[in-house]
Amino acid sequence: MILHTESFGKGEAVVFLHSGLQTGLSDFEYQRNYFKEHYRIILPDLRGHGDSVSTELDNIFERNAQDLAETLDQLGIETAHIVGASFGALVGIVFAKRFPSKVKSLAISGVTAEQPDNWEQLREQEARNQQQIFEYEETNAYFDQLHKGDWRKLIALGQQRDWYPFEETKDLSAIAAPILYLAGEGNPNETKGVQYYPDKYDHVHVSVIPFASHLVHAEQAELHAKTFELFLSRID
Repeated sequence: MILHTESFGKGEAVVFLHSGLQTGLSDFEYQRNYFKEHYRIILPDLRGHGDSVSTELDNIFERNAQDLAETLDQLGIETAHIVGASFGALVGIVFAKRFPSKVKSLAISGVTAEQPDNWEQLREQEARNQQQIFEYEETNAYFDQLHKGDWRKLIALGQQRDWYPFEETKDLSAIAAPILYLAGEGNPNETKGVQYYPDKYDHVHVSVIPFASHLVHAEQAELHAKTFELFLSRID
């Protein structure tokens, strides 16, 4: 499917892939404004989010990767820098593997490289946290206006036992483009990737962001943007 997409600016394309339950316009706001003077900023709503309504949410990372390829083709974009956070980063990894010729670089944050020993405990805790969303009327109203589709199905996907694509995150060998991996110091499972990836791949650059945890791009937006800018300056 063609994803609902907003765009700003001109130049080389930079695609920002939002985190779960967000949209192209509601996420990466600081980065959008930071880079739009020199780049063409592409902001898709991933499948099931915002205006990209779909009831077909199985195999969601593969579907989103295909969706993104079709969307870039329609926009006439042959290759782009891909930036993803959390859910969007997982989509970005799968996209970069399936469509390597379309990826000039990949920057990801909010990603766990290998399945932690306490993954089941972490998953159950996260599922409880997500269930609490339904208890707050204001939060439900916010997501109801943000998404045209049933966003509650996205939460249900995240509560499935094997929803996280560790088979994709643990092996980046199929991605030839330069990779930037950012992790917030407050998330120990993600900071493990700072050592894991460079030990395996010469083309992976890493950065630990202080005073941040899972959502680095939002918690330390300026530092995230400047780190990505430095990354771009070394590969252009």
